[in-house]
Amino acid sequence: MRLKNRLFWISAFIAFFLDQITKYWVVQTFSLEQTVPLLPGIFHLTYVTNTGAAFSLLSGKVEWLRWLSLGVSLVLIGLALFGPTLNLWDQLGYGLILGGAMGNGIDRFVLGYVVDFLDFRLINFAVFNVADSFISIGIVCLLIASLQKTPTSTGRSD
Repeated sequence: MRLKNRLFWISAFIAFFLDQITKYWVVQTFSLEQTVPLLPGIFHLTYVTNTGAAFSLLSGKVEWLRWLSLGVSLVLIGLALFGPTLNLWDQLGYGLILGGAMGNGIDRFVLGYVVDFLDFRLINFAVFNVADSFISIGIVCLLIASLQKTPTSTGRSD
């Protein structure tokens, strides 16, 4: 039996694994609030916790967010298992979103917060993590997929 939507599963696994291994490394290596400048004033590794969603939106709503992460994950798994064979960009996009949602969801269920550590200071950006990055990249992949599906008009009929 051939696994349907193989790229979906591979990208989800890689995104989840990289997210969890980087968070584990940060928790084992840094103390909370510790920052290490890699490019001083531009990019630091800063260990913080986040009880909200991306950019600390809905801060303190971890209970609601943990169920949202689980729901999104189950819907995406259902889509890959029971839906049609997806094109390359859809598989990659949905897979990366699943991996990121599962990575942050595990944090919310197990720890009660999400571990964040990627700190772009040049643009005063919120501290985030690898899961957030994969979710964002997944959204870009879905945008590319939707642009490819958009019908082009060769002429105008009146």
